[in-house]
Amino acid sequence: MLKKQGEKQKKTILIGRLWQYLSRHKLLILLALICMFSSNILALFGPKLSGSAIDAMGIDTGQVDFPRVLYYVGLMTVFYIASAILSYALSLLMIRLSRHVIYDMRKDVFEKLSALPVSFFDQYQTGDIISVISYDIDTVNQSFSNDLLQVLQSIVIVVFSLVMMLSIAPVLVLVFVVTIPLSIVFTKFITKRVRPLFRARSKKLGELNGFVEEMIGGQKTTKAYGQEQKVIERFDKKNREAVSAYNKAEYYGTLTGPSVNFINNLSLVFVSVFGALMYLNGSVGLGNISSFVQYSRKFSGPINEIANIIGELQSAFAAAERVFRLMDEAPEMPDQSDASVLTDVRGEVDAEHISFGYVPQKTIIHDFNMHAKPGSLVAIVGPTGAGKTTLINLLMRFYDADSGTIYVDQNDIYHVTRSSLRGAYSMVLQDTWLFYGTIFENIAYGKENATMEEVIKAAKAAKIHDYIESLPDGYQTVLSDNGINISKGQKQLLTIARAMLLNAHMLILDEATSNVDTRTEQQIQSAMRELMRGKTCFVIAHRLSTIKNADNILVIRNGDIEEQGTHEELMAKGGFYAKLYYAQFETYEKAE
Repeated sequence: MLKKQGEKQKKTILIGRLWQYLSRHKLLILLALICMFSSNILALFGPKLSGSAIDAMGIDTGQVDFPRVLYYVGLMTVFYIASAILSYALSLLMIRLSRHVIYDMRKDVFEKLSALPVSFFDQYQTGDIISVISYDIDTVNQSFSNDLLQVLQSIVIVVFSLVMMLSIAPVLVLVFVVTIPLSIVFTKFITKRVRPLFRARSKKLGELNGFVEEMIGGQKTTKAYGQEQKVIERFDKKNREAVSAYNKAEYYGTLTGPSVNFINNLSLVFVSVFGALMYLNGSVGLGNISSFVQYSRKFSGPINEIANIIGELQSAFAAAERVFRLMDEAPEMPDQSDASVLTDVRGEVDAEHISFGYVPQKTIIHDFNMHAKPGSLVAIVGPTGAGKTTLINLLMRFYDADSGTIYVDQNDIYHVTRSSLRGAYSMVLQDTWLFYGTIFENIAYGKENATMEEVIKAAKAAKIHDYIESLPDGYQTVLSDNGINISKGQKQLLTIARAMLLNAHMLILDEATSNVDTRTEQQIQSAMRELMRGKTCFVIAHRLSTIKNADNILVIRNGDIEEQGTHEELMAKGGFYAKLYYAQFETYEKAE
């Protein structure tokens, strides 16, 4: 019982939230309702006029009244033409309403995605999120923009047809006392079993989209390792699961319509039989029988349509659950009420007793302490999984520490606005990100109203200017999605130029030169040191030879600073850093 109440409550909430989108366009809805009501009422007069025309033909009396026949036929023609025009206007209004609703919903979902913390995107597949924005919102829009209107149309038709049937032959209406409850009971029985199947269908489709997105992004790796067959097998498995979930949902969903149609056809049989007996009895005329049969079809037809729509609505409810589940995700924690804007940044950074874990009971960073002087170069090194990138996430407040405090210029970063904190940094990651647009637009991405001179200066500092000039369209060359039409090294240099252009007071390089050759890396380091003079720079590097000139090197191991100091100081200690350095040096010598 509690489960049923919970499902009803959830469905009511979903309808209420969906109505919020429709109610933004009250004028369109009002016009649509007027057109829908008028169109259906005009069409519903047709059977009555048809019956009157039959009676005017004198089948019972043997005398044909042609003027009356033509009169009723003319009225039918006018009513049906007017109904068709209003129906066309209704279609145009619904297309416009649908366009507004889907735009508003996608806009809200995308704005929500922009407000979500980085942790959300670390947990969910990109393909699954895309599936919500595209497939699920389309499903919701189609059902609630069209199916709800269809339900209203059906209600108008059913009520008007019932009134007309009662006015013609009240006794024959008793046939529906048996068939209608039977249809309702069957529809309710099927609906309870169908909705979970549509939920499973949406989930499996999202998983399939996520897998496809991952595999397309990793095509080169797949081919390099000869894993095409295994990928195909994994895709086949997920595809079978998605198709199976789709078939189950559609099978039981489409079962409703034909079954209810069968019950409604039984009602038509009973109406025909009892109507014929009443006609032979002389209690009802042939024209009225004809009108009643037509109204009975109009009466039972919408019930059949509603049964079909209920199946589609289950799909819409399942999709709406996924859309609103995403929209209900907790956004990034708002800034504290007393948060101040970080201004006039000098670049002094302190971390005191920082502890952090991505999941409870699993701490990655233990009691981390650090001091970075303004304008200093701080290198962070250590084995894979030591917590180097995690430290960057904490500095930028992509994640918040479980305990401890980080200061920028002696300002607690948890008491300054996130936007001003992140604006104090420019950042270059190992995983480059470029968007569809010109090279100029990609470099100028972080700085509003950047001039061509500023972009060229940054490109020269990043050693990418000559390459750009060699292209036919220079800085107006359009990059394809994520810059797949240029090399990884060139993409890396463009993102470095972007970081150089941004007028930030601190710079973070997360293995940013991993995709360029050693000579270019040295040139970039030299240019960057000049460009970042007086600014604080945090560098995560695997090539220890590139950070010899760092002001302070933090050696991270198992979430703790095992050593720190300059290159010379750490080498003199002969500790873990020295072992890492000699291991790389030996590797390079063997390679040579």
